[in-house]
Amino acid sequence: MNTFDYIQKYPSRAKQVLGISYEQFTDLVNCAKQYHEEEQFKLEQSKVRIHRPGGGRKEILSIPEQVCLCVFYLRQIPTFEVLGMIFNISKTTANDIFHYWRQILRNILPSSLLEQVEDKEGDLMIVQEILTNYKLLVDSLEQPIDRPSDNKTQKKFFSGKKRQHTMKSQMVSLPKGKDIIDMKVGFPGPTADINLYREQQNNFSNDQEFEGDKAYQGGQNITTPHKRKRNKN
Repeated sequence: MNTFDYIQKYPSRAKQVLGISYEQFTDLVNCAKQYHEEEQFKLEQSKVRIHRPGGGRKEILSIPEQVCLCVFYLRQIPTFEVLGMIFNISKTTANDIFHYWRQILRNILPSSLLEQVEDKEGDLMIVQEILTNYKLLVDSLEQPIDRPSDNKTQKKFFSGKKRQHTMKSQMVSLPKGKDIIDMKVGFPGPTADINLYREQQNNFSNDQEFEGDKAYQGGQNITTPHKRKRNKN
């Protein structure tokens, strides 16, 4: 039973496996399939056909299975060899499927709020002003990666906290995570959260307030939890 068959049988467990609910996954498949078919239609219109429509090698995995493979990889970050074993395909095919659908998901999923207006200076300033009415949440996350072959590079990405090689991303969102405001991705795991925060602050108004965990202590305009002092008798 591959991952797709598993969530079909146990839809309530989809969020644990894929990071999204079964209903969200179904909606994602429908949108991705529509985009894929539109792109394929454009391709068919522009190329000289040798084989009849529907000819050629058949796909090993269905479209829902391919989208599932892509989302599963983004959630769990297995090696492509393991990914291929799970979906009963070669690691090369798993790699090709992932990169094809990753680009489609990137095109159909909404950008962060600031990314949507970054090329429109007037709109960006208005959005930045509106956001000052909220105390925005900021947090980072690390995803494991394969150990880089170059010794200098592997040291750069080794996270002592996680005891493995990781990539770090940082997200800014509205209170209760209702919408993603800004995102920074692709930094070495050991990068300090406070340094990412200070860099990301440049995207916001000087009056913008934030809220984060203890990793952001010492930052400007950010509220962090304080450890209570023990009562001394």
